[in-house]
Amino acid sequence: MKSRSIAAVFVACLLFVAPLSARDTRTPPAHPPGAAIASAHELATDAGFETLRAGGNAFDAAIAVSAVLSVVEPISSGLGGGGFFLLHDAKTGKDVFVDAREMSPASATPERYLKPDGEFDRDRAINGPWAAGIPGLPAAFVHVAQKYGKLPLSTSLAPAIRIARDGFPVYARFARGYRQRSEVMERYPGTREVFLAGGAAPKEGELFRQPDLARTLQLLADEGFDGFYRGEVGAKLVAGVNAEGGQWTADELAAYTVKERDPIRLRYRDWDIVTAPPPSSGGIALAQMLQILEGWKLQELDEPLRVHLVTESMRRAFRDRTFYLGDPDFVKVPQRLLTSADYAAGLRATINPAKATPSDLLSGEQTPLEDDETTHFSIIDADGNRAAVTQTVNLLFGSGLVPPGTGVLLNNEMDDFALKPGTPNAFGVMGFDANAPQPGKRMLSSMTPTFMQSADRVVVLGTPGGSRIITMVLLGILGYDAGLDAQAVAALPRYHHQWMPDVIEAESGAFTPQVAQALQALGHTLKLPGDEAAGGRGSSHVWGNLQTVEWDLSDNVLHGGSDPRNPVGKAAVEAVGAGKR
Repeated sequence: MKSRSIAAVFVACLLFVAPLSARDTRTPPAHPPGAAIASAHELATDAGFETLRAGGNAFDAAIAVSAVLSVVEPISSGLGGGGFFLLHDAKTGKDVFVDAREMSPASATPERYLKPDGEFDRDRAINGPWAAGIPGLPAAFVHVAQKYGKLPLSTSLAPAIRIARDGFPVYARFARGYRQRSEVMERYPGTREVFLAGGAAPKEGELFRQPDLARTLQLLADEGFDGFYRGEVGAKLVAGVNAEGGQWTADELAAYTVKERDPIRLRYRDWDIVTAPPPSSGGIALAQMLQILEGWKLQELDEPLRVHLVTESMRRAFRDRTFYLGDPDFVKVPQRLLTSADYAAGLRATINPAKATPSDLLSGEQTPLEDDETTHFSIIDADGNRAAVTQTVNLLFGSGLVPPGTGVLLNNEMDDFALKPGTPNAFGVMGFDANAPQPGKRMLSSMTPTFMQSADRVVVLGTPGGSRIITMVLLGILGYDAGLDAQAVAALPRYHHQWMPDVIEAESGAFTPQVAQALQALGHTLKLPGDEAAGGRGSSHVWGNLQTVEWDLSDNVLHGGSDPRNPVGKAAVEAVGAGKR
């Protein structure tokens, strides 16, 4: 991928994008001219269109895309994980956030994740039975189909069942990820049955079949919730976890519930933004960062100053994430205060445009305030319904544990709790009491599916990337605000700051040497690709897998953008459904 600096992109926008005011007087079209889907795998995008052609809407297509990703991207997500479905019903104008985040088993107390000497047991937190929360994604399929879809679940799940049964070609990222996690995955007999079925590890280009997962999906299609959370599959899930030393119960598996929550809404310049509420941390962080940044005309600034200000907004939002955010069913999240314009103005006042703020100067004490992992897809259908869905099993191939006979690779989301207060998780972010595990509690997430709408554009976007999800979505929003189209937004260079550790991370090509030097002169510490040669950890070469679609109201055309960092992703537009309302 040929990298371009953000400065060059913004300048191009200023030169070639027509002023919004010249187009705002047109009457917006009532419906899109078809449908647009962008996902991380072409088979999933194709499944979405197959479901639309069968008479489904965006919500049926979301189930189809999600289920196929669960089959072809076990590296990133699956039935053994969870996700967030941000949905927009065009007929009613209603936005809803469907929370299918995993839940903590009752047995998973913080003491379970400590070694005898009191040190944190990282292996137990990310590998095997104690790493897994109760899955939520299958329940989301049932909920969305029954409440928002037009088709039976059996129709929406048919592509995933077919692909699990017949197989799909192993791609490079899949094979590479398995090599990285093979030592853990090959601990467990159920996992070996799936991933070593041919006698050797999956190789690029080989056909990968999952007959047990096909059967599990079929039972879910035939029996709904009970087909996964009770009966044959439920019994095998509990038995498989407990055989490896875990302590799940049939009752807590069957007690899993999807939650519907009100999304976070905010205004940024000319955009109405709808995004994820807790237990996602993304929406509150976005509201803080965008309202802080609204105090400057970013497009008029030189690149080092713009990056400096964006970074300082990231630093402050992640500091608040650490202390105040958790499952709103268990802790009082001060959402109204954290998302208020007045609070953002106060944070803005602490930013020095000429100097970086060391993170240790932002209080590390609680105050009286009260990349490859994960996947995302975006859909707009011909009626204007929208779906932004981010789903995950957390790290590469989740916990590595497949309970025998299920084909279900379980998540390792328990590491997203503050299992030991103040100890960073696998993504380097910390938490305290607000995000401590409790029976039935949902762990904090960074997943941030988002809608944007202005006078002439409707946008759906999101990305995987652990704690970097939030900042990648922020950069995507700023890119759309600068006038970029969907594919240009998906290709934007990326950088990130999360309060602690106090460094700016960036992928290859994000900064020119001159910009990097200017940021260092402002007092920032940078972690760039190649720094590991000098004794540091370095930064990943590329990040994320952003998938976005947009409806241009001025010309009534649809566009899709699929991250060029991922060669198997696909964004497509079809006329399916147009004229059939």
